[in-house]
Amino acid sequence: MKSSAVTPNPVLRVAPASPAEAVAHFAASLAFHADVSDVAAALAADGDGGGARDPGFVVVDSRSTESWDQGHVPGAIHLPTALIPEQAGQLLDRAVSVVTYCWGPGCNGATRAALALAELGYQVKEMLGGFEYWVREGFEFETWEGRERRTADPLTAPADAADCGC
Repeated sequence: MKSSAVTPNPVLRVAPASPAEAVAHFAASLAFHADVSDVAAALAADGDGGGARDPGFVVVDSRSTESWDQGHVPGAIHLPTALIPEQAGQLLDRAVSVVTYCWGPGCNGATRAALALAELGYQVKEMLGGFEYWVREGFEFETWEGRERRTADPLTAPADAADCGC
């Protein structure tokens, strides 16, 4: 008798997790990560973004001074990762959640900054996409010369809608 075993495709070669395991994993992921669009929406609704409420978190840019000068999220605090142990206590309130970012998805600087802050007792999330996706999604940013905004990249943000509906 011939075996009719079929080799699974690369997607299913490792079986998906059980629904309960998936719930635990994805809930944990959301506890550690924030989306660029969600951060922008929350900041736009607070006092610095023209709205009336506090978003409940502060944004920390963990890059170098040269990178910060090139562009950063408006209202962010500049705190390079190497300086977190000595300066976080002076710049941040432990009662306020922190959202870290670095250059983009190819950089783990925001992850290292989040780890350093968590080790000091801060509640922290990492902004997925970093500064690259902040700019690519068309959000306003600051440079040493003033505020700028670029047209949203249609591969990262909808061209004719306020949000992606995620």
